[in-house]
Amino acid sequence: MPDPSAPPVLYERRGPVAHLTMNRPQYRNAQNSAMTYALDDAFYRAADDPQVKVLVLSGAGDHFSSGHDIGTPERDAHLPFERRAGLWWDHSDKAGAESRYARESEVYLGMCRRWRELPKPVIASVQGACVAGGLMLAWVCDLIVASEDAFFADPVVRMGIPGVEYFAHPWVMPPRIAKEFLFTGDRMSARRAYEVGMINQVVGRDELSSRTEELALQIAGMPRLGLALTKRAVNQAEDLQGMHAGMDSVFGLHHLAHAHNAETAADPLGGMDIAAMKKASS
Repeated sequence: MPDPSAPPVLYERRGPVAHLTMNRPQYRNAQNSAMTYALDDAFYRAADDPQVKVLVLSGAGDHFSSGHDIGTPERDAHLPFERRAGLWWDHSDKAGAESRYARESEVYLGMCRRWRELPKPVIASVQGACVAGGLMLAWVCDLIVASEDAFFADPVVRMGIPGVEYFAHPWVMPPRIAKEFLFTGDRMSARRAYEVGMINQVVGRDELSSRTEELALQIAGMPRLGLALTKRAVNQAEDLQGMHAGMDSVFGLHHLAHAHNAETAADPLGGMDIAAMKKASS
């Protein structure tokens, strides 16, 4: 049974490496707002600690993250939280598209963009499922190390929605591969993800933690400012290639799809709950 007192994110510093671990293994680390804001706290803590040179983001249990929480008993999308990533107003007392757009501008697109800009290298250590919202968390990281049993998928086109809110698809993989990835909703294996350049290393499951730590310590030997400036340089190059503006454009399409679903289907997710998504993916 879930432990209600367990923190949704664990934080541990080992030498120059801060380890941030999503801690809802019983729900495949589905991301509710409590987890998202706890992650934000952990990123801030690591950013503010002069002893931390590198961060590692991982998930407890068998899976990195199954995505956004669309149906666990702890789903909290209706609750207010202190807004940090933007200036949109509280969503919890609003209705319709206004509520959804305000919330997702904050907890999905806004949070991910801010974490991407953290001036310390971040490594995602991925096992099992990295699906939909899980992709967003992996993609904001600078490097991705995955176990051989890891798989990646963005199946939200089944909801009539053109990909997750942090729409990095055409930048983390070639455009035709991104279209296939989205059009089919199929799982991409870790090996295939490596072949298309989306991840950096594929290792055995029993090696994942040690290999990620080894890479983090190697990077931690570099000068802090040099790492920060290098990260900024590559991020700026991606944005000059249209990543920031493209993401804004697709975020609008994403919410057009939600609004269309709300008018024509059972709900803004097109009637696709957890059970329906699992059935469609099997």
